[in-house]
Amino acid sequence: MPTKNKKTSKAKATAKTTTATKSEDNKDVEDDELFKELLEDKDEDENDKSEEDSAQKDSLNEDLDARLSIKYNIRDLPGVGATIAKKLCDVGYSTVNSIAITPSRILIEEAGLGDKTAEKIIHAAREALNIGFKTADSVWERRKSLARISTNSTDLDNLLGGGGIETGSLTEFFGEYRTGKTQIMHQLCVNVQLSKKEGGISGKALYIDTEGTFRPERLIQMAEFKGLDYREVLKNVIYARAYSSDHQIMLVKDCMKIIVEKNIKLIVVDSLISHFRAEFIGRGTLANRQQLLNLHLHDLLRLSEMYPELAVVVTNQVQSKPDTFFGDPTRATGGNVIAHGATVRIYLRKGKGEQRVAKMIDAPNLPEGECIFALTEGGIVDVDH
Repeated sequence: MPTKNKKTSKAKATAKTTTATKSEDNKDVEDDELFKELLEDKDEDENDKSEEDSAQKDSLNEDLDARLSIKYNIRDLPGVGATIAKKLCDVGYSTVNSIAITPSRILIEEAGLGDKTAEKIIHAAREALNIGFKTADSVWERRKSLARISTNSTDLDNLLGGGGIETGSLTEFFGEYRTGKTQIMHQLCVNVQLSKKEGGISGKALYIDTEGTFRPERLIQMAEFKGLDYREVLKNVIYARAYSSDHQIMLVKDCMKIIVEKNIKLIVVDSLISHFRAEFIGRGTLANRQQLLNLHLHDLLRLSEMYPELAVVVTNQVQSKPDTFFGDPTRATGGNVIAHGATVRIYLRKGKGEQRVAKMIDAPNLPEGECIFALTEGGIVDVDH
């Protein structure tokens, strides 16, 4: 009997040991599971934090995009009711930004507002957009968001700062006849419709023709050369023929009414000076011509300020300077008014055969330089093509 009890006690001890071992194993398992849960919680916290940071970053980007798109409702401005809002929208001032950068005199004349009303609305618009002094880094952030339209020539794009024509500014091409001014304008009308990866900004073009040189056939040739459907390309170019300087000025003012509605990303005026040069003859009319031309030029500049994704490109004629005995006697017409008004100025001249030479005359951030491109049936190309 004692032996049996001893065995029973031994069995109990073994069972107890086994139970203790299992208990320890279970504890280890529980500890492992707890450790895994802690790790998972930590990962979840890190993911949540990462998502919060990402959301915060997206929010900041969206805020920046919202500021750049400038699509605030003018009805939110104090003093702007349904009647005044309709008057402003009818003449093209449908955004807060367009009101903020427009002189009160123009709003009074075009929208039929009173002096005090116009000043009050403009002041409110400037306060809403916080227009005033800012640091250079905020200006830099805005400039980094500006897009470019390729000219189809890598060398010419590089001369323009890389990528082509910059949005938010006014670019002038001037030169003698057959130097490629109108050809470049046609090429830009095609390229603006391309995606950003292809050198465009997915927009439409508005073409104001003052010399009767616009040709849809050239658009078709350039579109087919790039493998595009020419029917769609033609539909995305909105054309207007200006028959006088007054008509030309009116067309530019009317642009404001359709820029947002039609997704206009490029405005072309070919050429800027033609009607002014023909209608204002003699030195006696020079002062009036220059003053009117200056106002017209500032209308175009305001459009590029109102819509940061819009590029304004104009062509200009040249004149010969008789007192030049050495060097090139050709000078751009329009004098200092156009010279100071244009953001970037490119001088075009003829080269060998199809080749043309482009020279950087003036740009705020670009050095002087030259490049060669070629005019072909398919459009603007580099000389090695």
